Amino acid sequence: MKIGILGATGAVGRQMIICLEERNIIPEELRLFASERSEGKTIQFNGRDLTVHAFSTEGLQGLDYVLGAVSADLSKQWADEIVKAGAVFIDNSSAFRMIDEVPLVVPEINGEDALKNSGIIANPNCSTIIAMMAVAAVNRISPVRKLVASTYQAVSGAGLAGMQELTEQVRAVSEGKEVSHKVFPAQIAYNCIPWIGSEKEGMYTSEELKMGNEGRKILHNPDMKVTCTCVRVPVYRSHSVSVSLQCEQPLDLEEVKKAVASFEGTVLMDDGYPMPLDTSNQDLVYVGRLRRDEALEGGIALWCCGDQIRKGAATNAVEIMEYLIAHGMC
Repeated sequence: MKIGILGATGAVGRQMIICLEERNIIPEELRLFASERSEGKTIQFNGRDLTVHAFSTEGLQGLDYVLGAVSADLSKQWADEIVKAGAVFIDNSSAFRMIDEVPLVVPEINGEDALKNSGIIANPNCSTIIAMMAVAAVNRISPVRKLVASTYQAVSGAGLAGMQELTEQVRAVSEGKEVSHKVFPAQIAYNCIPWIGSEKEGMYTSEELKMGNEGRKILHNPDMKVTCTCVRVPVYRSHSVSVSLQCEQPLDLEEVKKAVASFEGTVLMDDGYPMPLDTSNQDLVYVGRLRRDEALEGGIALWCCGDQIRKGAATNAVEIMEYLIAHGMC
């Protein structure tokens, strides 16, 4: 097996490399691609230094899988070349998520969709993955009809630059210096910014619409109504999501707890509650604060946290590849 990683020097690309090693996926060849300015850099994998190359059509030849960790524009630019070369492209960007014939996959929820690919499989938005991991077990008891979510998203969701900006701003405040911002629309240190993405219809942002559009596709639940508010918070790693939901049938709270506790990839916290520090640098989604929602008849409220660089991005992509391999697609 030969694997390529597109965007290998970024936060998600580097995490993909770590995930492969952690999961003992040691391919015959691992090719690392990034922009021309990163060409020649080395990244360690399985005790060896691998050289990073600029992405090229020639570099694709013979690859079985390409894991994408680049922008939507770059994914669109190279997707056809990847598929023509005979590789399966597992893309972390938003480029192909809402195209009907492209599977949008969280393996624990709808892994079977990945088997129906035509060369491209999309990785969902990070907050959507974390929220749907918490909700999927409930949706299997009774289809979710209404979902209200508020996300509390770490700065690493904006990549290494987001983490650097928070660090620089904290230092500037502590030293009494002027605080500047480039990555985020306002100062993020000691602040919350209720705006992620670009403005879309109805005053929602692009990030907020992903929760509903992608969630419906992942859960195979086209009638689910969703409203979402996305907030950037001064946390380095792990996104948190507050969720209230109403299902087709009123739910028994104890039945919901059992379903969440037994769902692969989730941890139910009956004692205490999930926090970003608990869930960083690992692959499980923690679910807690499970209780009755007093505003939605028969509804449930919950709080969940997950590492958006790992399960929300890199690990989920690697798990999709593992699912395909396990089903003979290599």
